[in-house]
Amino acid sequence: MELLPFLLIILVIIISGIRIAQEYQRSVVFRLGRFQSVKGPGIFWIIPLIERQQMVDIRTKTVDLEQQETITKDSVTIKVNAVLWFRIVNPEGAIIKVADYNKAVYQFSVSALRNIIGQHTLDEVLREREQINTTLQKIVDATTEPWGVKIEMVEMKDVEIPEGMQRAMAREAEAIREKRARIVKAEAELDASIKLTQGAKEMEGSPIALELRRMQMLSEIGIDNNTTTIVLVPSDFTNAAKSIADAASRKNN
Repeated sequence: MELLPFLLIILVIIISGIRIAQEYQRSVVFRLGRFQSVKGPGIFWIIPLIERQQMVDIRTKTVDLEQQETITKDSVTIKVNAVLWFRIVNPEGAIIKVADYNKAVYQFSVSALRNIIGQHTLDEVLREREQINTTLQKIVDATTEPWGVKIEMVEMKDVEIPEGMQRAMAREAEAIREKRARIVKAEAELDASIKLTQGAKEMEGSPIALELRRMQMLSEIGIDNNTTTIVLVPSDFTNAAKSIADAASRKNN
């Protein structure tokens, strides 16, 4: 009976030191204030009153970087927001080397986003998003690596441009489209003129082909019943008709 209280105390100590970590958790254990080990997942035991633990979630976390108003390299004020994905790869470093890794990752990412936008022009920000995302991810990851934090991906979501700049870009795009349309039209006219020149040269050496083309043109014009057609008779025909008429007149005389 005298051993029963002692056994109960031992049992309470054992039970109070039992800890369970989920599959996505790791426990950073400190003994008398000094780092001891990283334990988990599953069940493990720590020494009550001597050891303490701090749980770390190693799943990928998503962080929304609030909209930042910044100036591009060509002095255009824009608003940009982004999304960042990161996870803990070294629980010991995430707890020991930085006081609040969530806040630290967020603040540095916001600062890096503003800096990298300032190094690019507006056209580059709009056109080279993938490249900027990759560069931003590498910059943030290089800084957070000693903390045991891995930056998996950074993605810019929205780029808000001032209304005046939007109108200017719309006018520029319209001018570019008009320029392309005029170039296409000019190229078509050039091709048509080359074909017409080639056709004229062919007809120059073949009067019959010229007359056939003229007859075809007359048939095309005569399709419309309301069209008045003026036929130009070739001089050869008129000369031949005049000769026949003169011959007939001399015969009658």
